Amino acid sequence: MSFLKAGLSAAEEFWTIDPATEGRLESYAIMDPGFALSHAQGAARAFEGWRDTGFPDRAALMMSLAKSLRANRERLARMMTHEMGKPIKQSHSEVDKCAWTAEVVAERGEKWLDREVIETDSESSFVRFEPLGTILGVMPWNFPAWQAIRFAVPAIMAGNVALLRHSNVVPGTALLLEQVFAQAGFPDHVFKALITSHDTVELLIASEWVKGVSFTGSAEVGCEVAASAAKHAKKTVLELGGSDPFIVLKDADLDRAAEAAAESRLINSGQSCINAKRFIVEEEVYEEFREKFVNEVASYIVGDPLDPMTDVGPLVREAQLDEAVSLVRDAVRKGAKVLHGGRRMAGKGYFFEPTVLDEVNRKMKVATQEVFAPIAPLIKVKGEDEAVEWANGTKFGLGAAVWTRDPAKASAVVRRLEAGLVFVNGEVKSDPRMPFGGVKGSGYGRELSKFGIREFTNVKGVNFYKF
Repeated sequence: MSFLKAGLSAAEEFWTIDPATEGRLESYAIMDPGFALSHAQGAARAFEGWRDTGFPDRAALMMSLAKSLRANRERLARMMTHEMGKPIKQSHSEVDKCAWTAEVVAERGEKWLDREVIETDSESSFVRFEPLGTILGVMPWNFPAWQAIRFAVPAIMAGNVALLRHSNVVPGTALLLEQVFAQAGFPDHVFKALITSHDTVELLIASEWVKGVSFTGSAEVGCEVAASAAKHAKKTVLELGGSDPFIVLKDADLDRAAEAAAESRLINSGQSCINAKRFIVEEEVYEEFREKFVNEVASYIVGDPLDPMTDVGPLVREAQLDEAVSLVRDAVRKGAKVLHGGRRMAGKGYFFEPTVLDEVNRKMKVATQEVFAPIAPLIKVKGEDEAVEWANGTKFGLGAAVWTRDPAKASAVVRRLEAGLVFVNGEVKSDPRMPFGGVKGSGYGRELSKFGIREFTNVKGVNFYKF
């Protein structure tokens, strides 16, 4: 059965839920499939004019978008926090990052897409990077503004137009982003948000008006999306999550490492593809790091996500909370010890205590799965070889962090890690100036930087001989 058959029917409405209170927020209607397809057709018409817009004009609109994002900072931040529970200070930072990304792409986009001259036997030969058309972004709920901007801004700067089919957890954020693009002055249908069933996503992919698909989400659904696109020979970029290792070698700065480890595990309440998810520590410093790490985790404030003092908010929905409880039970049953947390918090809301697990082994789900909860498994290893073996020992290959004071050791470990992003003495993060993406089960293709902006282009080789 298609992965799309579980979607809502075209006539159905749904409510968004505040995960901090479990109360209803707003009801939204699912677009009729024909209406959604008419927007895809409208986007295709908009592309005819947008692709001929010069880079200076595109850049000016991107700078305007940055201003519009900042002008709507509070509205966007509060919408995200209400819809998916992100602490408000992190929501503010997310909007700021979106605005900065628009500026970076405005400043560098033309250079990233400049033609590349290649010497051949012709009089003149070069490569052009030309837009494909309408790109459909199928995005998740965990970074509601950033996921959309990360996909759409480079694609639009390249001359494409964007359809955003966001998670139905965060439709209010999606529609508000559409307003932000309109306020910035972008032509109609250059960026359009769609609220659809899953069935309609399949129709959009199959339609003649969509030329490529960018998907961020689970590996299972991503592979189904890619298969659907492949039936119609359409380009896809997949970002499918990760189980990022955080390696602490015996010569690491343990204070810095413990502080970064806690932040990397608990950002977005543990619901990020690039959260550090497995903490692999050499045995010589294991006990000292463990103590520092537990103290750091214990210092984080859990509570109302609208309170600017809150560090960790609720999980996005009850099913996510149930999964967190199940993962801890599974680990304890197989021999893990809970050093901190480990339980659902009392009262309303989908809150789960920040949790540190000791004596973790490979039989536990927390050691192999992508865990979207504030759960940190500690893993003791005898040396670099075992650390790398553990790091590469899952189907994922998105990000990895290595902590050491030895540059040669760091370089050696970096070369051996199976990951699209590696950070030495720092947390894994996305940056519009650097490529973002993974290998293995974490997907393929890249977002951001010159590599990402070229993904949805026709890499056209041009050769001139004598006239």
